[in-house]
Formats: sequence, structure tokens, C-alpha cells
Amino acid sequence: MQITFLGTSAGVPTRARNVSGVALRLPQRGETWLFDCGEGTQHQLQRTPIKISQITRIFITHLHGDHLFGLMGLLATCGLAGQGQEIHLYGPDGLEEYVRVCSRISRTTLSETLKIQTVEPGLVHHEEDFSVTCQPLKHRIPSFGYRVTERDRPGKFDVERAHALGIPPGPLYARLKNGERVELPDGRVVEGRELVGATLAGRSVVYCTDTIYCRGAVALSEGADALIHEATFAAEDEPLAVQSMHSTTVMAARVASEARVRQLFITHFSPRYTPDAQVTPEELLAQARAVFPRTDMARDLMTFEVPWRE
Repeated sequence: MQITFLGTSAGVPTRARNVSGVALRLPQRGETWLFDCGEGTQHQLQRTPIKISQITRIFITHLHGDHLFGLMGLLATCGLAGQGQEIHLYGPDGLEEYVRVCSRISRTTLSETLKIQTVEPGLVHHEEDFSVTCQPLKHRIPSFGYRVTERDRPGKFDVERAHALGIPPGPLYARLKNGERVELPDGRVVEGRELVGATLAGRSVVYCTDTIYCRGAVALSEGADALIHEATFAAEDEPLAVQSMHSTTVMAARVASEARVRQLFITHFSPRYTPDAQVTPEELLAQARAVFPRTDMARDLMTFEVPWRE
């Protein structure tokens, strides 16, 4: 699981930061899932190794433009290119109407395999290797946070020990890796679990924006390996955060601390915080780290490989 930040600015793009978009690459499947699709997302994708043809799922948090205005362009590209990949689009009530109206008025050709789902709190998507759940956040309009959870994986198979036991490579290895009891050609019985290390807990990534601090974000983020949480305002600008129903750096860090996540990435920064401003981006990071030390500041095109738990 690999996270790439495509846009980390709030409201409007800046020279250094595009508006909201995050890509979650699943290399073992050759797929990429997008979370939000602000204006310019296609341009950002062109600056990464991510292929548009590998995008299979797009999750929209809410219908504000800085999270949505790049969607139609991306869908149009998929339709014009005739790539034909099946795209699943998820988001709040009104998203399907938005897509259909834009398509009709602009006469945009969309992929015939585009499927749109209005989300409700709880399970959004489930398959063998991954599940996606969502919870409502607290913003001026309906907004949802998403959690991607990977299934647990068997531990590392001890090939050397299997070889020492005289087990021939091939189909038997696959069965032993799955923890099965296997009878060897010579009549011996081997327990697969004795040749496999401890189970690897599935990794999880949570994406929360836009929202002021809320218990829903804490519950959704519980024990996550990586939490991506908006931090639009500095701590001293909390009145602005409350008025606009956005988070401060301290609010984001508080969610991470209470949810006991492994790593926090703050994002969605107001353009007011520049290197020469009264409050700089470095100070935003310091504010969050004072509450939750394992915090990093997201930057456009930054990539993070979500590690397995030891």
C-alpha cells in the first residue's frame, strides 16, 4: 500500500500545492484508488508513475469544489481514451446527479462501465483482500471519512526448514503456506502452521477531510497505520476553524492521539501559511508534533509506503 499526495492545499491551488487529492496504490494488484479529485488532479498524476488506466475506484468525501472539480475531467479522459476499465465512484448524495448533469450539458462521453454508489455510514466496499468503510464527519455540508483495511496475511514461510525436512517445492508449499496439514509422499504429516511465522496484521489507511474535530473521525481512525487528516488552520486561528468547520493542527493531532494511530499526515493547509508569513508551514508541523510526535506534513507528490507491523 503506497500513498501519494496529489494535492495538499485548502480551497485554492498555490504555486507549491494543488487542491485535494490522494492516490492509494496497490502494486500487488496493479490498481490505484483515488480519494478526492480536486482541480488539476490529472496534471498531478502525470508527474507520478501512476497510470490513469490503473484507477479503478474513486472515493469523494464531499461536494465542495476543491475536492471535486477535477473529477469530470478525469472521467472524460477515461471515456475519450476508450480505456474501458471499470471505474467505481463513491460519494455522498448528490454526486451521481452532479456527474450526470455535467455529462449531459457538456456532452461528455463517460465510460459505459462507470458505476456510481451513494455511500452510507458503514461498509462501502468489500473484497477478498480489502474492505472500505466510511463514517460521517462534521463539516458545513455532508462529508465522509474513509478507511481502507487490508486483510491479515500469513507470516513468512520458512523455505529453509521445509527444504531440511525434505519437502519438495511445488503445490505442497502453497498448502503449507496457508497453514494446512499436509501428508508427504513418504507418509509423514507436516503442520503448515509450524513452518509459517506470525500472522501479519492487515494495514489500514484513513482519510479524514473536511471536518472539524469530531468523535466520528476518532472512531474511524482507531489503531490505523496511517491517518491523513486535514489541518487547515494553525492553533491560534481556532476561531476561523470553528466558523468554517475545519480542523486546526492541534485538532488533527488530537484525533491521531486519541485513536492511537501509528502515523499522522496533516494536509489541506490554508494558503495563508507561507514560508514568509507570520505562521509558517514549519510552525504548523511543530504544533501538531507537540501533541502527536509521529506527525509529518504532506507535500504534493510525496509518497509513503505503509509498513507492515512487526
